[in-house]
Amino acid sequence: MIVAGVDIGSLTVKAVILRDNEVVATSTLITGDDAATAAKTAINEALKSLAERGMSVTLDSLDHIVATGVGRKEVTFAHEEKTDVRCDAVGARHIFPSVRTVVDIGAESCKVIRLSKKGRVEDFTANDKCASGTGMFLDVLAKVIGVGVEKLGELSLKAKKPAKISSMCTVFAESEVISYIHRKVPIENIIAGVHESIANRIFGMMNRVGVEKDIALVGGVARNVGVVKALEAKVGESILVPEGPQLIGALGAALIAAEACGTA
Repeated sequence: MIVAGVDIGSLTVKAVILRDNEVVATSTLITGDDAATAAKTAINEALKSLAERGMSVTLDSLDHIVATGVGRKEVTFAHEEKTDVRCDAVGARHIFPSVRTVVDIGAESCKVIRLSKKGRVEDFTANDKCASGTGMFLDVLAKVIGVGVEKLGELSLKAKKPAKISSMCTVFAESEVISYIHRKVPIENIIAGVHESIANRIFGMMNRVGVEKDIALVGGVARNVGVVKALEAKVGESILVPEGPQLIGALGAALIAAEACGTA
């Protein structure tokens, strides 16, 4: 039994292929203007890697496909669609069975999900349309600072005194960063300050739904160790980060697909 989950985000589309409940292939691509085409390409890229290992599987021969994410309704070839909240919950619990709070920080959105002991969604909250506290927020400020976004995490760990970023609006926060640069504040202190501002916003969201241990951080921003450390300092708890955190929504979708086939 081979199934697929595809997560269509605002920036990237992720696909996960399961065979008998085991992950056998994944792919991540830029979403672009056509979510349906991007989703199909992502699944085909994952299937191509299977073919290279001697497993001949086509898109049409997949037993079940579940779509999730902001562009899920455009994926007409999927057998069904599920919300990203449910897929995040299922994917995170599969990796970390003890998880009760899931924080998902993506390119343009952030969500906090509280789960019951049995893994059911009890409550959740999501950010508004403002990009602050998201990956896009980090991308904008990385360009202003003049470093690659992938280097932000490690650089922030060298900070001795994080700069205070008081505004949660990306435009005003950008102005604050530029002001610090002109004042010759060390770059690592500025980056750490940006991470702290994101942690403050996420912590406020966590308080709205109530925090239960264990806590998992998923989504692309979870790859930034500086954000992870800043959030851990706010909540006073260690945070679990899965390998390939950006794939958790797609994994959850694939697991739901497997369940629909009676194999989960």
